[in-house]
Amino acid sequence: MTAPAPTKRLYIKTYGCQMNVYDSERMADVLAPLGYGVTDSPDEADLVVLNTCHIREKATEKVYSELGQIKLMKQARAETGAKMTIAVAGCVAQAEGEQIMQRQPAVDLVVGPQAYHQLPELIARAHRARGERLAADFAADEKFDALPTERNPDGVTAFLTVQEGCDKFCTFCVVPYTRGGEWSRPVETILAEARDLAAKGVREVTLLGQNVNAYAGEGGLAGLARKLAKIEGLDRIRYTTSHPADMDEALIEAHAELPQLMPYLHLPVQSGSNKILKAMNRAHTADSYLRLVEKIRAARPDIAMSGDFIVGFPGEREADFEATLQLVREIGYAAAFTFKYSRRPGTPAAALPGQVEEAVKDERLARLNALLDEQQRAFNAAQAGKVLPVLFEKPGRHPGQLSGRSPYLQAVHVEGPDRLIGQIVPVRIEVANKMSLAGVLEMETA
Repeated sequence: MTAPAPTKRLYIKTYGCQMNVYDSERMADVLAPLGYGVTDSPDEADLVVLNTCHIREKATEKVYSELGQIKLMKQARAETGAKMTIAVAGCVAQAEGEQIMQRQPAVDLVVGPQAYHQLPELIARAHRARGERLAADFAADEKFDALPTERNPDGVTAFLTVQEGCDKFCTFCVVPYTRGGEWSRPVETILAEARDLAAKGVREVTLLGQNVNAYAGEGGLAGLARKLAKIEGLDRIRYTTSHPADMDEALIEAHAELPQLMPYLHLPVQSGSNKILKAMNRAHTADSYLRLVEKIRAARPDIAMSGDFIVGFPGEREADFEATLQLVREIGYAAAFTFKYSRRPGTPAAALPGQVEEAVKDERLARLNALLDEQQRAFNAAQAGKVLPVLFEKPGRHPGQLSGRSPYLQAVHVEGPDRLIGQIVPVRIEVANKMSLAGVLEMETA
């Protein structure tokens, strides 16, 4: 049997992390039985969902700016007799709730990250112009239990949420307040979803969690990785985002023993200053982080490190920032994400003394990025001349070109036939740029 053609159009815009990307995919899944098909044109949509992020102030303001534009689209559709429903989902919805509709009355629904499985019911209520308009306080297990058991992956890679929430309470972060405490999905439900994805051609999964290596299912994240590695056709496993405090011996051993577990680890440190780390409530020191990375590299010598850094945290002096630069020099990163500290209402850091001037933040961020860019270029340059297994994901931008990913998550471009999409093929790297690699196929029959 074939699915009925979509009769209504759904537009979803995603802000922030991979968790939100996953949530947006599942929102589309849960709305499909109601006849919603995804569109890239918000002005033509019957339902517009903004899946929001509350981590940074500018991201929140972008949501309100976007809502102003969508309000005009909604008014334009109303003039033609058509209707548009506007929903705000995700962490801004959880944190600000009814304030969103007070600030932008064009919004019809506010749906927290643990409640989007209720979208069909909420939309029906909105269409009847009565009942609840806010759904932000539901347990994570209810959300996952209510979702469709099958997914329709778009390509050969997929995100797979295994854990939500965080119990670390870093003083700069809103996640414990918007996503709630740590909660882990049962192993069997994750494996069932992974088997379904593999059967549909997915070769690589990225396990997601706000604090993914705190996964508390049987065997922890290491045990889950070992079970996933046994699924036929699932050749690559990644995970993000991790916390140093939850990088246990079992997970380090899994990196040494599982070829499916890719040699790329995103392990945020945030600062190289112990004073700042303590103020952030990070539960690790610069020294303990360095020792941990040494242990990981001893187990998997070819592993590439990625990290997160915040500059300009309250109380950060030049010596503290220099400590961060020194840690970066000692680690040597293949990639990193850097941010200027911004106050988030309701977080402890927002009230700390010693707020750093924006000009100082800008200058420090530029210096940090220059160092990290240098390291990323050096790491990529070191791949030139090597043969790397590349998972081809899609056609490239140019005719006859393929685009894929190395084990280290670098984009790789080669000339080759489309039939190689979905395959892992050895590629000899010839050119290394800052953001990508280029090479030639190392195979007899291309």
